[in-house]
Parts: sequence; C-alpha cells; structure tokens
Amino acid sequence: MKEDLSVFDLLITPIYIFIAFLVANFIQKKHIYSNPEYKYFTYGLLAKIIGAIGLGLVYFFYYDGGDTTNYFESARAYVNLFFKNKEDFFQGWLGNAKGVDNYFFDDVTGYSVYHHRDANSFFVVRLLIPIVALSFKSYFASAVITASITYSGLWKLYKTFLIEFPMLKREFAIAILFIPSCIFWGSGLMKDSFTLSAVGWFTYAFYHFFIKKEWKTIYGVEIFISAFIILSIKPYIFFALLPGAILWLSNQQIAKISNSVLRFLATPFLLLIGGGVAFYALTQMSDSLGLYKVDKVLDQAVIVQQDMKAEYYHGKSFDIGNFDASTVGVISKAPIAIFSGIFRPGLWDVRNVVMLVSSLENTYLLILTVFLLIRLKVYGFFILIRKNPLLLFSMLFSLFFAFSVGLTVANFGSLVRLRIPELPFFVAGLFIMRHLYEKQSGTKVRF
Repeated sequence: MKEDLSVFDLLITPIYIFIAFLVANFIQKKHIYSNPEYKYFTYGLLAKIIGAIGLGLVYFFYYDGGDTTNYFESARAYVNLFFKNKEDFFQGWLGNAKGVDNYFFDDVTGYSVYHHRDANSFFVVRLLIPIVALSFKSYFASAVITASITYSGLWKLYKTFLIEFPMLKREFAIAILFIPSCIFWGSGLMKDSFTLSAVGWFTYAFYHFFIKKEWKTIYGVEIFISAFIILSIKPYIFFALLPGAILWLSNQQIAKISNSVLRFLATPFLLLIGGGVAFYALTQMSDSLGLYKVDKVLDQAVIVQQDMKAEYYHGKSFDIGNFDASTVGVISKAPIAIFSGIFRPGLWDVRNVVMLVSSLENTYLLILTVFLLIRLKVYGFFILIRKNPLLLFSMLFSLFFAFSVGLTVANFGSLVRLRIPELPFFVAGLFIMRHLYEKQSGTKVRF
C-alpha cells in the first residue's frame, strides 16, 4: 500500500492542516468571549486530525492496507472515472449501478473495491468521493478533510451536554473530544468517523427539537440526515440510539411532574409508552435495519457471534460463551457482554501495541466505574441515573450499545473500533454522576 503515497502527500497535507487550523482558530476567537468552552475547539480539531493521520500511518506501515485504504482507493477510482466517462460516474455515484458498476473501471482509473452490492460500505465511498476530489486524490489530505468535517458532530454533542451541565466544560471535553480510541478510530477514512459524527448530530438535534421543544425546521432536517447516515452505514447503531432517545423524552416528561405521588404513578406508564413507541418505530423501519430488524435481531446476534469466533483471529479473539437465540439466552449473557463491550481488551488481553493502548484506556475507565460504584454504594449509582433524563439517556444508550457489541463481536480488533459510539456517552455519564454525587453529599471526588 505504500506505493499509494507520494511526495505530493507530503506537500499538500500540511497545507490542508494549516487551512483547518486557521478556520478553527477564527471560529474559536469569534465565540470564546461569550462561550468560554471554545477554548477547546481548536485543540479538539487538531486531535481529530492527528488521529486521522495516525490511523493512516498505522494502516499503511503496520497493517499494509485495510478498510481505510480500500475506501480511499474506491473513491479515487470514481474520481478518475469522472474524467473518463461522466455518465458512468454519475450512474455509479448517485444512481443504482448494482451488478454493472464493476465494469466501469480499468487499469487507468483504478478499481473500486466496494460496489453497490455492499450498500453500507459503498455509502461511505459515496461520501468520500467529493472529499478525495477536493484533496486532489491525496490520502492524507482526504483524512484531514474528513476529520474536519466529522468533528462538527462531536462539537455539537459537547455543546448539548454543556447546556444541561455548564460547569463540566473540562470533563465533557475529555469525554467527548479527547478519548484516545475515538480520536484514533473515529477520525480517518472509516465508517466510524461518519457514524460517530452522525450520532452527535442526532443527539444535538433531538435534544433541541424534542427535549427543549425548539420547533425549528433545521433541527428536523438534522435529525433526518443524521439518522439516514447512521442507517445507511451501520443500522445497528440506530437500534440502540432510538429507544434510548424515546425513553429520554419519556423521562423528561416524568421529571416535570412536581407531585411525587403522581410522578411515582406516572413513571411506569410513561416509560411503557416510550418503550412501546420505540419498539413500534424499529418494527416499522425493518427494511432500513436490514439484518438487524426486530424479528431477526436475536438470530443475527447468534450467527454473527459464532462467525467471529473463527480461528482466523487466533490470539486476538475472546469468547463470552455460547447462547441460543431466545430472550432468556441473550439476557443471560448481558453482564459479560456489557463488561466486554466497555472494558475490554484489558491488560490481561494484550497481544500487541494497538491492544496495549486500548487496554490502558479501558483499565482507567474500569477504575473510575468501580470507584463510583463503591462511593455510591451501587444502588445510589442507579438512583442518580434515574433522576436526570440526559444521564439516563447516556447510560441507556452506552450500556445497550455495549451489550449489543459485546454480544456479537468476538475479536478485539473489531471491538475497539465498533464500540466508540458508546464511549463519549459513558464517560460523560460518569462525570455527571460524580458531579451529582458531590452536589448531593457535599464531598469532593477527584479522579
């Protein structure tokens, strides 16, 4: 894959980094006086850019190619196709060329690795084609542009949490902008960069439209576009996101009931309605969810988990044990699946340098979680979650997402990448719980 790099990359990439820095610095200076949190804006973007470049270097020189280079080569082939045959280009890029798109290419254009028959992966290629064209077909310049564009979703997520807890600027910056795994896996030419950003945009728009009741068209458009991107790339993320969002809305209504007796009586009723609405919505979206449609999700969980336990992964795999495609069978694996989805690979799982970095992050998260559980005497942990709607949403989404990933993924290479949508919510949730505990007990907690 090293042959795809040239002196041109070394020349043009710094120019794009400089442009991104200038734009970010302008935005920061424009807003920082009225919004002090903007002191993190440029640092957060630079972290994303470093992560995107780091991901490329690892895949080029350590793995000798992989998903990220395949996405780039596919998008580059389409950019070349534009100059060869514009009709074929637009049919492939914007139309439905399933079954014939592989005939568009030759040795001059290069070949697209991903075709229309792999709809989820090809959607990423669709998004990358204009980016690769804008970068003049430079991999690392494309990575810088992708990191800059997708950073917007994380910043919107950061701003959303700050509305509810404005005193936690530093904590939320750590949780949302500077988690190493999210910086590395969620910044480059990968599916995860776009889905992580879309989750941030969805949460931001949902919060303003439904929770704050700001009935603006722009928020509805943002909800639609972000949901469309998630469903087009990784539908299972929406499977975790939508129920949490609807229960967030239900719990928000419960929190507004001032009378404690009425609130107690209304809680199960409203949560049941919220759960029913979420189930109905997911059922109606069966075509978009594909293999993850409600009536097949348990069967799919078993199939995927068994497939990914193949010997191909050697020492990089883990096993939560066999289970059957029943509600009881799946729920029985919830504790170990959630633990694996959040805290693994641990130090005991390390087999290479990449796993070591991830394991150090996970060990720190485990220590923080255990520390809070002890301080809150376990039951207090869940009482605090129930009290704040945003905290409830964060934990519901992150725990359910960790459960689904831990249940269906059996190798660490996939796990460290697939779990990144949950991490900002889980870590931010820990910081919120620490803040609420300090406020409730009058005791300062440092970690």
